[in-house]
Amino acid sequence: MSADEQNEDYEAAVTASEDPQTGMSRRRLMKWSGTAGIIAFAASVTPACSPGGTTDPAADANGVIVHEGFTSRIIARAGETVGATSLEFRAFPDGAATFVDHEVPGGWYLTVNHEIPGVGGVTSIRFAPDGTIVDAQAICVDTGINCAGGATPWGTWLTCEEFDWGHVWECDPTGKRPQQRRRQMGAFCHEAAAVASDDRVYLTEDRPDGGFYRFTPTAPGDLSDGLLEIATGSHSDGKVTWVAVPNPDPSIGQTLCRHQVPDTMAFDGGEGVATDGSLVWFSTKGDDRIWEYSIATEQVTLRYQAGDPSILKGVDNLWFDKRTGALFVAEDGGDMEVVMLSAQNQTKAIIRLPDQKSSEITGPCFSPDGKRLYFSSQRGPVGTLGLPLGITYEVTGPFEELFANPGGAL
Repeated sequence: MSADEQNEDYEAAVTASEDPQTGMSRRRLMKWSGTAGIIAFAASVTPACSPGGTTDPAADANGVIVHEGFTSRIIARAGETVGATSLEFRAFPDGAATFVDHEVPGGWYLTVNHEIPGVGGVTSIRFAPDGTIVDAQAICVDTGINCAGGATPWGTWLTCEEFDWGHVWECDPTGKRPQQRRRQMGAFCHEAAAVASDDRVYLTEDRPDGGFYRFTPTAPGDLSDGLLEIATGSHSDGKVTWVAVPNPDPSIGQTLCRHQVPDTMAFDGGEGVATDGSLVWFSTKGDDRIWEYSIATEQVTLRYQAGDPSILKGVDNLWFDKRTGALFVAEDGGDMEVVMLSAQNQTKAIIRLPDQKSSEITGPCFSPDGKRLYFSSQRGPVGTLGLPLGITYEVTGPFEELFANPGGAL
């Protein structure tokens, strides 16, 4: 499929709406697809951050506040080449995940989405066992507003397009296999995806009346065909009844997925989703909540209410850590922190980015060995002008010791 063919639905969809924050039509935003245009657009609609990243004396040289014994490293800045590679890092980094490098024992890949209209896509960065960046490449191109996503148990990355009529694309972190659009997983304002223990993919939708979806593949591990369902029911009792979406891949002008089924259980701005065993967790930004869905009981309940007095505010991307049984939550707002939410709902701030209030934390994830934490500031300051184009970071240190201590703030 050519780039033009892949982008047809996106171009039609972006024409149909207006960005509520900037007041600009999505069609006009398409004009800012090139690097120079992105720089100009970012500078015009977003207040610039401090060029050095921060003036906070508690921050390190990279503008990150970390716990004692920890250090940070900048992995990539938008508009600059990644490490010693020739690949220029795209702007607005968002959802991310890590993958084992099966060809190099101890090596790994980091995949990073780019939430850009028209040229979003995904970057994959390859690391040697000692953490050296050895390669970087685009593994998904000609997509739009790639927000969050999810890693699959079979080692692929699901990148989600965040606009009405957007799709999920399955990508190979190694770049050896081409990207695949998974139409049967629905055309809607995708945010994130997670493959649970029942072999289904659970999906969130970033709209004020967004749905909570599940996709059952015809054959486990093959997302090319299957059944898309949406949760229906009432928040009062949380009992979910799954109903098939009649037309999972509506074209422009047809009824949106979330409006095709009566009694859809609406969630206010679906964000990150994570899973372990028979439980699925997802966040909603409109009411600052983290929800828990039980596959066994088909019940959804409120797991955690963020906001005052909690240190966790502005819930967004999620990452589940099997070592600790905790969720790591990126803040879109609040104190710009990655916050650890324990199984007992204790909170502990892991890192903070001061003086970047116009940005948001995105894509928290650990390297496969659990020794390195990755995250991005979607509109972190770049260059001498501090243009808000985005930075991806890495933090290393004695995580086991940090996680053994009770919750708390930095």
